[in-house]
Amino acid sequence: MTNTQGDPRHLETLDRDLARFSNLEMATQYVSRPLVGPGISLVFVVLAGIVAALFFGQTNNAMIVVIAACFGAYMALNIGANDVANNMGPAVGANALSMGGAIAIAVIFESAGALLAGGDVVSTIAKGIIAPESMGTASTFIWAMMAALLSAALWVNLATWVGAPVSTTHSVVGGVMGAGIAAAGFAAVSWPTMGAIAASWVISPVLGGAIAAFFLFIIKSRIIYQDDKIAAARRWVPVLVGIMAGTFGAYLALKGLKKIIKIDMPTALLIGAAIGVVVWLVMIPLIRKQSEGLENRNKSLKVLFGIPLVVSAALLSFAHGANDVANAVGPLAAIVQVSQSGDFTHSFGIPFWVMIIGAFGISFGLFLFGPKLIRMVGGQITKLNPMRAYCVALSAAITVIVASWLGLPVSSTHIAVGGVFGVGFFREWDAERRIRKARATMPDRVSYGPEERRRRKLVRRSHFMTILAAWVITVPAAALLSGLIFVAINAFTG
Repeated sequence: MTNTQGDPRHLETLDRDLARFSNLEMATQYVSRPLVGPGISLVFVVLAGIVAALFFGQTNNAMIVVIAACFGAYMALNIGANDVANNMGPAVGANALSMGGAIAIAVIFESAGALLAGGDVVSTIAKGIIAPESMGTASTFIWAMMAALLSAALWVNLATWVGAPVSTTHSVVGGVMGAGIAAAGFAAVSWPTMGAIAASWVISPVLGGAIAAFFLFIIKSRIIYQDDKIAAARRWVPVLVGIMAGTFGAYLALKGLKKIIKIDMPTALLIGAAIGVVVWLVMIPLIRKQSEGLENRNKSLKVLFGIPLVVSAALLSFAHGANDVANAVGPLAAIVQVSQSGDFTHSFGIPFWVMIIGAFGISFGLFLFGPKLIRMVGGQITKLNPMRAYCVALSAAITVIVASWLGLPVSSTHIAVGGVFGVGFFREWDAERRIRKARATMPDRVSYGPEERRRRKLVRRSHFMTILAAWVITVPAAALLSGLIFVAINAFTG
């Protein structure tokens, strides 16, 4: 018998076999990786149903509540995957936060906002969209809320898969409207309320973009285009950070602390002004010390905006968790209330276990599926740096306060993405302005042709059109889907 273990050909064959096994293992990991997120999500949805069964296992409508809890968990996962990207995208795109750091901050502050300051009383009339008495019976109302919840979740899931940041608020609004129409006809819908929501499609992004562009103009004209950039930054950065702190102070007082204490607009503005002045005074020596030894160039300025940008992302996440978690669990809370009492014409609170499902679902959705939309908002629409991202974060807070003062229903998604577009379009305008100015002073300067100038656009038009189309069709698409789901449920249960 011949010994072949020392034969080089035998060793080569062994190496090839090992390489095949290694390649097979890598291929298995590559194929199975996309299944990890959906698998964990499915486990979470099942756990939400088990929790509901533990609370309502002995009641008559236990199965309805269990199914609704699963739908609510699914909706919360989708909000985490889509909506939270608007708060974290600019900070990640500006390299002020890593993807892991952004997810960690968002998970902590979204959950804290939802559990500490969320759970404000939600009206059964779903923000005035439909008249509850038009539903007729409690079971009709339950099926309508079930259809609204499922249709909103499916629509947000589809938008996330396409890569379009859409408003989860508007998705729920569309779902409630569609189910209301299917259940009781067009007369059940409050069309003035829907008109105000439709107006917010235009007002939210335009206002957010205009405010972001205004602050970028201030930063460019007062700091970046100055001969001594560091001296200008020492003077203006404390002012800008004070404005940011004051704005967020008023924002959180007005929107994020409703469960703890009710604060009216004038009081919130006074609180914000006091916080802004204090932070401005504190930042003067801090910025002076931080700017020591920095070179007189734009790259040095990014250091001064890094920490304020991280803080703003955390505060936006807290406020988002406090307010938008109701999008996920509001209809679920309505179903729980009606299943318990049979009353669907009065206001109701959100039980704590329902808030837990919403908070954890948003966190899991962000962790598992959020990076795609974070990259889209943070870097694929237009290039962001800390100064530009700061303008987006500040515009989001200011726009919400202005909209609250005007009584307009707005979307945090539309405001944040509108701010990103505003920054990008302002940069295009500013670049064109500087080119024209250079041509006036240097007539022999080489100018770009039309094709080259189109290539140099600073906002990607394809993303702009995709997002715009998704915004326009969100309410009608969610409404149509909800109506179809309601009809199907009615046919199945009838």
